[in-house]
Amino acid sequence: MYIRQLFHEIDTLGVNSVWIVVIISIFIGGIMTIQFAYSMSNPIYPRDLIGFGTRDTLILEFSSTMLALIMAGKMGSNITSEIGTMRVTEQIDSLEIMGVNSASYLILPKIVAVVLIFPFLFIMSVFFGILGGLFTGPLAGVVTVPEFIQGLKFAFVPYYITFSIIKSFVFGFLVASVPAYYGYYVQGGALEVGKASTKAVVNTNILVLFFDLILTRLLLT
Repeated sequence: MYIRQLFHEIDTLGVNSVWIVVIISIFIGGIMTIQFAYSMSNPIYPRDLIGFGTRDTLILEFSSTMLALIMAGKMGSNITSEIGTMRVTEQIDSLEIMGVNSASYLILPKIVAVVLIFPFLFIMSVFFGILGGLFTGPLAGVVTVPEFIQGLKFAFVPYYITFSIIKSFVFGFLVASVPAYYGYYVQGGALEVGKASTKAVVNTNILVLFFDLILTRLLLT
């Protein structure tokens, strides 16, 4: 039962989020490429640095932290509203009367699914972000394809990938657990469920940024 529920949550929360991750990453990759190009318009700087800056920004910050903030709004509100609606309509009480551990059945599969899917979303975001920069840069005339690719290969640090994957696991746990808590303990009616969703998203974003600061300090020193 738990395995079936886990795959259902992976499909509902993870697979259904792939398209928004792809679209956002492509546009952000293109935007960052153009911005790096204009900030490095001084002829002293080699144009290879455009690809270098886009790559490291995507890996270190956007595809892990910014993606977590975006997913907190999409996944977090979904989790809070789903569990909160079950709470106010007394479906959770019915599960407990039947002897089902409601927290384990409703929350655990969601947390495991989001924690497992987040690193894959991170890798996908980096890939499509770089792809967006690779297409946008030459189309905008700010960098050529060989220059951008040379920047991508310049001074690559594999540990940055490990660092961001560790962050993705932590952020995945936060994005699933905090909204689940607010949804599980909501009281009242539909209005309170909406308020709980808002609180869940705001507090999840705050915690994501707080843990981003802590993990960056611990893992990049």
